[in-house]
Amino acid sequence: MTVPDEPEYLAATRAGYDTVAADYAALLADALADNPFDRAVLALYAELVRGAASGEGAQQVVDVGCGPGRITAHLAGLGLNVFGIDLSPAMIEQARRRHPGLEFRVGQMTALDLPPGSVAGLVAWYCVIHVPPAEHPVVFSGFRRALAPGGHLLLAFHAGDERRRITAAYGHSGLAFDAYRLPPERVEQQAVRAGFLPVARFSHAPIGPEKTAQAYLILRAGEGAG
Repeated sequence: MTVPDEPEYLAATRAGYDTVAADYAALLADALADNPFDRAVLALYAELVRGAASGEGAQQVVDVGCGPGRITAHLAGLGLNVFGIDLSPAMIEQARRRHPGLEFRVGQMTALDLPPGSVAGLVAWYCVIHVPPAEHPVVFSGFRRALAPGGHLLLAFHAGDERRRITAAYGHSGLAFDAYRLPPERVEQQAVRAGFLPVARFSHAPIGPEKTAQAYLILRAGEGAG
């Protein structure tokens, strides 16, 4: 799949995840069961969204970069009205097959096709790691536009400050896309400049197969446009 005038990094990321989609989905299907930190952050986020959401049309939550839908499904199990968007058609195919009761769409988080203020929550779970950090302010501004005032954003990412070239993953070689480890303080500052207010920042040391600390930010959309 090619898109005219699409940045090279998006095309490379899509190609990579299209390649690994089936094995990725199988390997990570039960990963939340072994990660109490992820479950705790998602539970807190769901409670914040349920408590803040008000008014018709602002109740939905979007899981951006949803992959095979495992986080989308978990959030649905926590009582959220959630749908998923992913760059990779193969990942969306996996999500629809594994979670037929939920809605999944192919789309780009760098150009979200959502009406302004249309969602009460937005989750970006280990997906901004594939966007060059210089592009994050534009991405976060797009997130802010999609969120209703008072809506909550959840970001999860690998902590650090480096670019990694992924050439092999999930049993596949010949890949060629990038992933970035990100400083939580810088990510939070970029989000604040895009119109968000900090709510919570968490991190934990590597567990299991993880090779670096993991970071989570919860932010709230301020009043006015992003």
